[in-house]
Amino acid sequence: MRSLELKIPPPVVALACGALMWFLARETPFASWPVAGRGVLALTLAALGVCISASGVVTFHRAATTTNPMRPADASTLVTGGIYRRTRNPMYLGLLLVLLGWGAQLANVLALLFLPGFVLYIDRFQIIPEERMLAGLFGTEYQAYQASVRRWL
Repeated sequence: MRSLELKIPPPVVALACGALMWFLARETPFASWPVAGRGVLALTLAALGVCISASGVVTFHRAATTTNPMRPADASTLVTGGIYRRTRNPMYLGLLLVLLGWGAQLANVLALLFLPGFVLYIDRFQIIPEERMLAGLFGTEYQAYQASVRRWL
């Protein structure tokens, strides 16, 4: 399955999950539930996700290292400050929160099944290959960082 590693940009994976969530919600109205204030909840979760992702991008730019998720081997600096003190993958966490907000807007329990699928896919085909490359680039410094900061939260 290494052929899928680092092949699909994570935002594309998130868009595909969001489209599948919408389709499933549309086709399974019996799995919908009423959520009071779902628009506010959805917007809050999505805005939080965008802020977390943007914080990761800004921190990378300030460190003058690559933000391209398809080329982690191009990393010039191990970034451990800012949002990276709390999560090793704020950009992916942000995408997950946007999807969670979308799920709240759809208010369909079956659509939420795509959230664990997103996490599993990103873990296996994006994060694990990135970690392998970063360990090769930064050695024990990266291993110490891995030991002190969680992958997602």
